[in-house]
Amino acid sequence: MSLITDLEQNKILIGDGAMGTLLYSYGSDFCYEELNLSQADQIYNIHRAYLDAGANIIQTNTYAANYSKLERYGLQDHVKEINKAAVSIARNAAQNEYVVGTIGGIRGIKPNSISLDEIKRSFREQLYCLLMENVDGIQLETYYDLQELETVLEIARKETSLPIITQVSLQEVGFLQDRTPISEALNRLENIGADVVGLNCRLGPYHMLKTLEEVPLPNSAFLSAFPNASLPSYTDGRFIYEGDADYFKECAHLFRQQGVRLLGGCCGTTPAHIRAFSQELKDLEAVTEKEVKQVKRKLVIQSASKPNYVPLSEEVKKKQSIIVELDPPRKLDTLRFMEGAKALKEAGIDALTLADNSLASPRVCNSALGSIVQKQLDLRPLVHITCRDRNLIGLQSHLMGLHTHGIHDILAVTGDPASVGDFPGASSVYDVTSFELIKLIKQFNQGLSLSGKELGEKTSFTVGAAFNPNIRSIDKAVDRLEKKIAYGADYFISQPVFSEERLIETYESTKHIDKPIYIGIMPLTSSQNAEFLHHEVPGIKLSDSVRDRMSKFKDDPTQAQKEGLLIAKSLLDTAMELFNGIYLITPFMRYELTVELAHYAKANHPSLLARRSQNA
Repeated sequence: MSLITDLEQNKILIGDGAMGTLLYSYGSDFCYEELNLSQADQIYNIHRAYLDAGANIIQTNTYAANYSKLERYGLQDHVKEINKAAVSIARNAAQNEYVVGTIGGIRGIKPNSISLDEIKRSFREQLYCLLMENVDGIQLETYYDLQELETVLEIARKETSLPIITQVSLQEVGFLQDRTPISEALNRLENIGADVVGLNCRLGPYHMLKTLEEVPLPNSAFLSAFPNASLPSYTDGRFIYEGDADYFKECAHLFRQQGVRLLGGCCGTTPAHIRAFSQELKDLEAVTEKEVKQVKRKLVIQSASKPNYVPLSEEVKKKQSIIVELDPPRKLDTLRFMEGAKALKEAGIDALTLADNSLASPRVCNSALGSIVQKQLDLRPLVHITCRDRNLIGLQSHLMGLHTHGIHDILAVTGDPASVGDFPGASSVYDVTSFELIKLIKQFNQGLSLSGKELGEKTSFTVGAAFNPNIRSIDKAVDRLEKKIAYGADYFISQPVFSEERLIETYESTKHIDKPIYIGIMPLTSSQNAEFLHHEVPGIKLSDSVRDRMSKFKDDPTQAQKEGLLIAKSLLDTAMELFNGIYLITPFMRYELTVELAHYAKANHPSLLARRSQNA
């Protein structure tokens, strides 16, 4: 008898429940797959508990037993022995019941976290290990990314004729994270060759049943469902699932009515939950017909209202444009900041840029100050967003807040690591890279969150990206710039440049780019300031001649500041001959310096853009 034969005979098979949940509850919190080697008895006993509860099929303890995931623990060279041990333990426990080799998804909710080539290599290695141990089937589970699952399913189908169970994880009821309807996704998996298609993880029985109401019975495959026990709570540093087995008993018949023929449990489930399923469905046949609920979903996304809003990326094409960075203060007194913002507004700048906790030091929230500047001074705020301080939840919430405040101009940056700031023990989040952040913001402009959920309205963000022309190979910097354009960047803001030669080199290397560049100019305030920037601030390098000029006045602060302004004005003269956009960076809240530079730029280059247009 085979697993597929049993399903073809209208049997309802019961799968096992969570392995990790039980190990976690026992105090294990390392690499669960390694326990196949070091604590085989513990794994055996969990398998037996599920079999005694009525499971017909158990999964090997190999969900993350692949090169990519074992590498986190330094166990990447033990893929074969861990998988081999896992099958041996499960086979000894199962006796005459089925053993399927489990391979979990790698990408999770971050589609670009690992390349498909790496996934293929890792998957093939683990697949061969499991097939060599004569499992009764392969179970591919917890795949958020449909592309990943389709890729590995194609590999598995070519390598084996054994039954293959494929299970996706939903982002919301009825949809995967890329907005693929669940019925379409399962149909695609069936067409590639999956014998069982279904759902597991993330959601509990209620939402999984709601989703299955929209899923017709497959043509030749069979349906599966492995719900979580509940949503977890976090208590005293531990994750706790509180869903009880009686609730699963109530849901068992509902899963049967939806055509499920393989029913098990995922996160938070225990032998008690599996016993509830088994006892309720014992000796019952699977349904062969079902009524599919027709759900009509109309994507309703309104365009955002943007009265008189012209993106900076468009303004800079029409006129010489100057933006100025004025860092939010480290303390709660914002008086000087607001004085500076007002003075810069009167100097005629086009936008005030506000860094996001620059150098990983806490400052007054830039979005709050941006909103105040916009309302009180009628000055456009350009708000920086780093990947460092917010996880995927916080980033999306922040973007919704900016949209609600009517702030449309954003600079997406990676952010200096927390270790360089005032709190080196703080965590650097980095759930996404600056590339992925740009893509996320652009997806918001389509009215969709990262998971593909409708936001109800399209945002209208214009996305700037950082550009560092100071690295040794300018070509590599341009390559990153072009990659950011591919992800959706509308324009660029550069790190400060401190030599005319580098300005010219940057222009020559980027003149083929059709996106505007705001070139960075920062007035130096002292020789000490120059040396600190050169040696200790990432992404900034000063020429020897500039450092020499500043060092001549290291004992004369007043003259040093004047020299710093002279250097900046000379750089401005060159920059404005080459670039339409100028980005002035205010040092140490000394806004008087950037006000002077803004006046200088407008007084000395009033019709530069017009001359360029005529020459073109």
